[in-house]
Amino acid sequence: MVLELCDVVRTYRSHESVRAVDGVSFALSRGEWVALVGPSGCGKSTLLQLAGLLDRPDSGKVLLEGLDTAAADEATRTRLRRSRLATVFQFFHLLQTLSVRENVALPLHLNGISGREARERVDRLLARLGLEQRGEHHPHQLSGGQMQRVAIARALVHRPALILADEPTGNLDSHTGDEVLDLLGRITREEGATLLMVTHDPEAARRADRILVMRDGRLAGTTA
Repeated sequence: MVLELCDVVRTYRSHESVRAVDGVSFALSRGEWVALVGPSGCGKSTLLQLAGLLDRPDSGKVLLEGLDTAAADEATRTRLRRSRLATVFQFFHLLQTLSVRENVALPLHLNGISGREARERVDRLLARLGLEQRGEHHPHQLSGGQMQRVAIARALVHRPALILADEPTGNLDSHTGDEVLDLLGRITREEGATLLMVTHDPEAARRADRILVMRDGRLAGTTA
């Protein structure tokens, strides 16, 4: 399995105690596309942060390729975030001062990959995503759909095991969103990665192999 959550609990404490994730367990296999759906405030974002190693559970296990990340030290978690994880965001989060090619190459540089290998990986992905003529453009020169394709290329370029997509079509019109989902699903499978996508869009969720439904911090069901 690529990702396994075993009875994971995460509670936030301020004026009152809120159990955002309450005993959640599931597993994602290699090459699988899973959608995570549910009403606002049900715990989807917290679960994505736990899966992305940006937060730690109060109890339970988060296993990435068999490693118990909840018990790992911060240096190990940082290394895993850089090398085995990637995130595609609703608002793209591209660096405006960098070109398309530089944005896509950034994860490679963080992992110590540069030179010819980096150029070849970046150019190959840009070509597969129809962006080969946009490499020297900057984000402000691109459409929303093009920016999201750049974000997908950036997520895939270092060959992560797990891609987390947070409302990847939420900032796009329906036609462009469909195109982006087609590309995201196809390229992810071709690269042998696993995709966990949070969405409020039922049409987007139906593209996935499996749908996990969250409600009040718990998994309320699953559909294939």
